[in-house]
Amino acid sequence: WLPKAHVEAPIAGSMVLAAVLLKLGGYGIIRMTPTNISTALIYPMIAMATWGVIMTGLTCLRKTDLKALIAYSSVGHMGLVASATLIQTPWSTSGAVILMIAHGLTSSMLFCLANMLYERTNTRMLIAMRGMHKAMPLMTSYWLIASLTNLALPPTINLIGEIQIMATLFNWSPLTIMMTAMGATITATYSLQMFMTTQQGHLTKDSKETYPAQTRELLIMLLHALPILLLTLNLELIY
Repeated sequence: WLPKAHVEAPIAGSMVLAAVLLKLGGYGIIRMTPTNISTALIYPMIAMATWGVIMTGLTCLRKTDLKALIAYSSVGHMGLVASATLIQTPWSTSGAVILMIAHGLTSSMLFCLANMLYERTNTRMLIAMRGMHKAMPLMTSYWLIASLTNLALPPTINLIGEIQIMATLFNWSPLTIMMTAMGATITATYSLQMFMTTQQGHLTKDSKETYPAQTRELLIMLLHALPILLLTLNLELIY
């Protein structure tokens, strides 16, 4: 239901759902999961969570709806968070909290960027949004920041959270490294594909009169990018 809720919701609903409500769910899992949970329950749940990361990533690779692509990406990242919270170690919980904060900023930024393109093109189809670098060159910078943080480029806060979770899962079971590594590779692929499709190429005939980014839109992007940069430079702000 989550991708459907993201796609059908207005932009404010998508941003709040990605940045706040999903984090409340992760916090609830951290608080409510018992420390003595049975191993028979942990194994299938973590297996489903890590497999979900791969399946949502593969779904993103074939999505033509930009908002649906970002929604499935959001689900995939929360699969990592869910698997980390079930292990119940200080290292895994710390990684889950870091990734939740990073994902809240990045996913909200991507939804906002997608809505800006939708307001100008009246479509969410990727093929109809190509060449936006020529119409809105300044917004391309924010697209690049959002895409690279989404794929966990070093030394962003997203990478720190993902590395902590991967290390915890590998320590718990070495087999999980295959799932998490494959998920990270697929995430990098569809993030770069999303950026290249929307920003590169020739403008469509309907997009040649696209108006540039407004001040309020640039301010919203700055208020997303600035916390990501500050947390990357000083991770101790979370603790």
